[in-house]
Amino acid sequence: MDLIIQFLNIVAPPITFFSLCLFLPPYWTFKFFLSTINSIFSENISGKVVHITGASSGIGEHLAYEYARRGARLALSARRETALREVADRARDYGSPDVIIIRADVSKVDDCKRLVDETLTHFGRLDHLVNNAAISLGTLFEETTDITNLKPIMETNFWGSVYTTRFALPHLRNSRGKIVVMSSADSWMSVPRRHVYSASKAALVSLYETLRVEVGSDIGITIVTPGYIESELTKGKFLKAEGKMDVDQDLRDAEVSAVPVGSASCCAKAIVNSTLRGDRYLTVPEWFKITYVIKVMFPELVEWGFRMLYMTAPGTHAREAPSKKILDTTGLKKLFYPSSIQSPEVKVE
Repeated sequence: MDLIIQFLNIVAPPITFFSLCLFLPPYWTFKFFLSTINSIFSENISGKVVHITGASSGIGEHLAYEYARRGARLALSARRETALREVADRARDYGSPDVIIIRADVSKVDDCKRLVDETLTHFGRLDHLVNNAAISLGTLFEETTDITNLKPIMETNFWGSVYTTRFALPHLRNSRGKIVVMSSADSWMSVPRRHVYSASKAALVSLYETLRVEVGSDIGITIVTPGYIESELTKGKFLKAEGKMDVDQDLRDAEVSAVPVGSASCCAKAIVNSTLRGDRYLTVPEWFKITYVIKVMFPELVEWGFRMLYMTAPGTHAREAPSKKILDTTGLKKLFYPSSIQSPEVKVE
């Protein structure tokens, strides 16, 4: 057996290289042709039922508006009922014929079952499930003295999607529906203070790639990896070391630094278009794809860059990080950050 493994270690790399050179051009041609066909014959969502978790703000809110413009019937869930009602009212104005709201916390398995059940009770079907609910993280790993304070990240970002998907799966199979998975570019980036958050987003990619194999063509799965998009996360809402949500825009400035923050409405439009085409993956904005290529090709350089720019001395606030100072010195904040994410009025519950 060892000889076989040694043989494969020698021959597998060159065989793989030459195979890629041979098959990539026709494969890319086929993919381009298929993408063109899917764009022409994309799904008509009018009258169909879409459930969006985390719909009270940010990308989830704007996804509700984008689906509403196309005539979808909506079930919107989140923890903040008042904000949900406001989103639902605007979604009706944008053209949704029927909108219900469900107050739910996706970190609780019973709430996930209930939000699916209430959607089915009201509409009788489910066509798209958008797993959008998430919370961000803003603390160094060693600063967290009680490590269990980090559990809400996985419970909301990962298990919330797992629970909801499991309860929705039979109904999505019946309608030959679609699942939208909100992962993140952080699933491949190594930004300090986002360790468990990044892990939760990477876990989503692995989970739904495996699920895609299991369900086959019965259910479409679109995995979305956004870069920096205007939302409560880019407004500076983080889970801190003590286990409480807090708004810290100095920390946000250090984490995002001089990187353009995209529009939530443009992001939502791209996600809905991609889902209706049946795309398997979407990175938005498009240019963020290059960060994955750089990470794969130059991992040591990426790690060094993050350490040099984002880390501070022990016990020092992130506002002292070079990434924050670059943003302040250049004045790029006014150019790169939408006014919506510079408001201090961010709810923390």
